Amino acid sequence: MKFMKLGSKPDALQAEGKSVRYVSSELATDIIVTVGEVKFYLHKFPLLSKSNQLQKLVTKANEENSDEIYLDNFPGGPKAFEICAKFCYGMTVTLNAYNVVAARCAAEYLEMTEDIDRGNLIFKIEVFLNSSIFRSWKDSIIVLQTTKSLLPWSEDLKIIGRCIDSIASKTSVDPVHITWSYTYNRKLAELDKIVEDKMTPQQKIEPVPKDWWVEDICELDIDLYKRVMITVKSKGRMDGVVIGEALKIYAVRWLPDSVDALVSDAHAWRNKSLVETIVCLLPCDSGIGCSCIFLLKLLKVAILVEADESSREELMKSISLKLHEASVKDLLIPARSPQITMYDVDLVQDILNRYMVNKKDSCDMVAGEKKDKVNDECILGHRSLLNVGKLVDGYLGEIAHDPNLSLSSFVDLSQSIPEFARPNHDGLYRAIDIYLKEHPSLTKAERKKICGVMDVKKLTVDASMHAAQNERLPLRVVVQVLYFEQLRASANTRALSNNSHVECEKAEGESCQSLNNQMTHLNIKDKEFHKNGKLNKKNSKNSRSGMQLLPSRSRRIFDKLWIVGNKGQGENRSSETSGSSNSPTSVVHGDTKSSGSSLRHQRHSIS
Repeated sequence: MKFMKLGSKPDALQAEGKSVRYVSSELATDIIVTVGEVKFYLHKFPLLSKSNQLQKLVTKANEENSDEIYLDNFPGGPKAFEICAKFCYGMTVTLNAYNVVAARCAAEYLEMTEDIDRGNLIFKIEVFLNSSIFRSWKDSIIVLQTTKSLLPWSEDLKIIGRCIDSIASKTSVDPVHITWSYTYNRKLAELDKIVEDKMTPQQKIEPVPKDWWVEDICELDIDLYKRVMITVKSKGRMDGVVIGEALKIYAVRWLPDSVDALVSDAHAWRNKSLVETIVCLLPCDSGIGCSCIFLLKLLKVAILVEADESSREELMKSISLKLHEASVKDLLIPARSPQITMYDVDLVQDILNRYMVNKKDSCDMVAGEKKDKVNDECILGHRSLLNVGKLVDGYLGEIAHDPNLSLSSFVDLSQSIPEFARPNHDGLYRAIDIYLKEHPSLTKAERKKICGVMDVKKLTVDASMHAAQNERLPLRVVVQVLYFEQLRASANTRALSNNSHVECEKAEGESCQSLNNQMTHLNIKDKEFHKNGKLNKKNSKNSRSGMQLLPSRSRRIFDKLWIVGNKGQGENRSSETSGSSNSPTSVVHGDTKSSGSSLRHQRHSIS
């Protein structure tokens, strides 16, 4: 910390209790100066030789036959006046970052200018401020903090403005020229380590990041912090990401964690002002410099403290630009009265709608430019939309537990994203199943409506198996699940069969002959096994293994679907297709014999 010593005489100012100060001298004091609750017993000559204001007040007191003068509303109080009095006597006094502003304001009040005496207190303090204080990062911050209690003097003397400009200018200094020990709050860990003399300074000192300054200014009150950040942004040399990090750290430092503390009567107004200030300081790139997680947390606080509409609008605008970075937990914003739901679904719906509009506008803008750029933008856009698709399905799964969530809200939210953003419908199916479970009183039409947003063709095998056994789903949906799962199984079997023939034709003659010999040997074993009556039992057991996974209702439906499917293609089906009967989901009771026969025929044809 920088300091400056003034005067050379010993300190002769003595204290008597808390309210009396006097100068120990052979000469009797001839004037009493009252500052607040403290009386100073002093001599006229030293004071009048340095202060124009005291000359006026003493003249007035003499006219009234009084030896006491009163300094009302004196900036800095008794401590600041004591510094000025000691300076007048030539006593040793030390100025530092903590008392220099008070001394400067007091000197201004007493009019201790160069017109009265050369090298007066105002002149010396200004030299100290400009040559030392404003050149020091940590001293500038300390001085700025002390100005709050000295308004409006510190403002009128432009001390606040000069401090802010000094701080803002230093934030844009290249981090290469900054050391950890130079900062206010952070310490240089390397000082505790033993380093070799051959190491360069860059190797000895830990690299300093671009945001080295953000924690240091967190101690400032919100109004001063706002002015510093506005000046930092106005210089145009600070990255938006660093600005966002600074705002995040300040919010974490001052915003309480608990909801009760946020909305308490004692701090509600302060928290409201803090949130609104942080929002107005968001980077000019519409919050791109801030993470979506931070913006959503800020939105939650803004709603709780009832921040103004413009602040919430700005936050929603920024969030909608990067919704694809959010998580389900971030979107669980508690609802406020008069809403009856657990979470504010309408707010999330609004943000999602804004996101989709932004995506559409972005695509329209890029469409008029070069095609190669369109492709790049489309790839990035599709990736972000896929993330949003997963986000929406996860969010639906959370809010589906709410018994007060209306069917229309669930359906509208699920249909807010395009089809390609949801290539897999497992997440949507899970959310629908939860909603059906938590809302057992839904009518048949309502259950049909909510299931209508799901495409059963986009369910995975596991999800399809679960859906086929789900008694909460409408019968029509179960039929569709079983039908499309059967089509998928048949298609997979045909594809495998075709691939095996292609590979066989491409194989060398010797390899093919070896395979045929092996298959012939297997056929012989198969016939012997069949003669013993074991093959039919095995096929019958396999045919039932898959069907036992289904409930009786689904199994009956499955049987009917398989019979209908066989009418169109069963008799004309090739030997390869008939072989598909081996899969657990495509074999039904009663077809075991034909399946076994087809398999034997297929093996003979290979050999």
